[in-house]
Amino acid sequence: MKKTVSTLGLEHTEWLKYRKRGIGGSDAGAICGLNPYRTAMEVYQDKITDVTEDCDNEAMRQGRDFEDYVARRFMEATGKKVRRANAMFCHEEYPFMLADVDRMVVGENAGLECKTANLFMADKWKDGNIPESYLIQCLHYMAVLDADAWYIAVLIYGKEFKWYRIERDEEMIQNLVSVEKDFWENHVLKRIMPPPDGSELADKVIAGYFRESDASRIHLQGFDEKLQRREELSALIEDMETEKRQIEQEVKLYMGAAEVAENEVYRVLWKNVTSSRIDMKRLKEEKPEIYSQYCNESVSRRFQVKAA
Repeated sequence: MKKTVSTLGLEHTEWLKYRKRGIGGSDAGAICGLNPYRTAMEVYQDKITDVTEDCDNEAMRQGRDFEDYVARRFMEATGKKVRRANAMFCHEEYPFMLADVDRMVVGENAGLECKTANLFMADKWKDGNIPESYLIQCLHYMAVLDADAWYIAVLIYGKEFKWYRIERDEEMIQNLVSVEKDFWENHVLKRIMPPPDGSELADKVIAGYFRESDASRIHLQGFDEKLQRREELSALIEDMETEKRQIEQEVKLYMGAAEVAENEVYRVLWKNVTSSRIDMKRLKEEKPEIYSQYCNESVSRRFQVKAA
């Protein structure tokens, strides 16, 4: 490992700039397609732009605020001592691999990652499990710092505190290094966006990246088989949706006016729901001045596939 910069007293905006110089631990899971909240395409965009937008939220704020508490609980539970590293490190051979770790464990070649989770995420930590994205993050840190192991501790708000030791797995680390090297050299440095993963997050990235169309036309090449597969999937989904609706209709006929139907296995609810909606067509016809006053136009692109 090699120290790249001291984080002691480092301004947050400067810290964000340093993170753009390589792949950090929180990026690794997304690059591997294992982060449910971030895609490799988003990581790519972050690395190729000069914008240092801080995408913060309440959960992230609480995670930072509770980091000290989680570290103290870890020391209480294990009897070990931890200290701040106060530095950002990089891999000796692959300097684009960065690590800004929560804590280092005193007297061991190991570190500590501090996490918090709400009750809805408790199942992700059940029976000794560690969320895949966090496991990749710890392996990334082991790779950068050449550590023997990494600890991870989690505070599940209002429920429990857990900690685990993750042993170094050389095969997994080498695979991770290969994935990160490919991402950095063949996508970030070459300015080639990584392929999409089919997630809704990828939809948003593509829509934001190519926000508006122009009047140009291009030749469609290399997608005939995939578009044919898309047609097959669309037909299959339609058949499955029809079957799903049919099952629901049969249950509704069985229930009649009943609001709840239940047995030892299932509980079905068919309740009254009151909703209010504005008749936009009527508003536009009868009160055009009010409609125009509150109408916000937005531009989006509609994707359609038609037979030639």
